[in-house]
Amino acid sequence: MSEKETEQDQLAESLNDLFTSVSAMIKGELQGTDNVLELLEKMNVRVAEEYTGFGDLASGLSVFVEQLKSKSNAFDDYVQQLDAIEQHVTEFEAVISMLSNYVSQLESKMKSAYQIPPA
Repeated sequence: MSEKETEQDQLAESLNDLFTSVSAMIKGELQGTDNVLELLEKMNVRVAEEYTGFGDLASGLSVFVEQLKSKSNAFDDYVQQLDAIEQHVTEFEAVISMLSNYVSQLESKMKSAYQIPPA
């Protein structure tokens, strides 16, 4: 073998090593990308499961809120009745106060008419 053929063989071997190394590097990069994509897929599945749970929870809360609304509407009638009673009591207290003043004045007139000393 001549020196030129030896150099060509070394060059061919070096190029073969280079291509093998580049191929291994690209294969490693692709494997890493594949691993990242698999992880991303698993994360997406997990998040989808989590959101499904949130949807179920939100649906349950919606039903609960509707039940509370209907109960609240039932209490509104009672609240209106209580407000009416409170208004009547206020009016009744005003009448009692007026009657108390009238009785007090009448008592004063009776005492002065019969000249009963104050107690």
